Amino acid sequence: MFVSGAAPERRKERDHAASDHSPVMPTAAVTGLAAEARIARRIGWRAVAAGGDAERTRRAMAQLIDEGASALVSFGICGGLDPALGPGALILAQAVSSDDGRHRRVDAALRGALASALGRAGIAAAGGDVIGAARAVDTPSRKAALHRRNGAIAVDLESHLVADAAAAAGIPFAVLRAVADPAERTLPPAALIGLDAAGQPALGRVLLSLATQPGQLPALLQLARDTRRALAALRRAGDALARHR
Repeated sequence: MFVSGAAPERRKERDHAASDHSPVMPTAAVTGLAAEARIARRIGWRAVAAGGDAERTRRAMAQLIDEGASALVSFGICGGLDPALGPGALILAQAVSSDDGRHRRVDAALRGALASALGRAGIAAAGGDVIGAARAVDTPSRKAALHRRNGAIAVDLESHLVADAAAAAGIPFAVLRAVADPAERTLPPAALIGLDAAGQPALGRVLLSLATQPGQLPALLQLARDTRRALAALRRAGDALARHR
């Protein structure tokens, strides 16, 4: 992950930057959606959209860390597991779990810096754990089962990968997410198709899914509305963090 001979000096630089715990210390985010990455860049973070693919996400984080990132943030939309969280609800997680049972706490000082910046802007964010999953959690029953099993309040596809990469590199990480599909919502088949390598919806495959199952259109339109609310919440949070650089 690090270039031979440069690692000790880079680690010193990272440790010095991390000690400040600024919400915009040399920070990197690897997102699924290109839209999420654009918001992260407005904060002043380096960001790469990996399209929700685990291996692309790992490679992107390794490169960002090697280039000097001093902190990682799992940033973007998520699925709600707690029924109290509606579309657009912000989450500033306290820990991340994974499907295989691993559990990592976020960096308390980095989380505190983010919470402070949001608080000064009057923006509330829910605390709690999130779970990183290998695939989308698409039904209310599956969401409820996850919520009962470990108390996680939200689920996404990247947070466990971010936690692992940060632990391997010895740098802090945090999780800032906004709910797109709440706990009671079923994801339509077209929403499960995934993204292309640039983090854009695979439009051709989505249209094919709609053509073969047109009855899913209302659910897909509802998801689009909820996703817009989630992205708007992330933009508001991003603007607040950018003001406190």
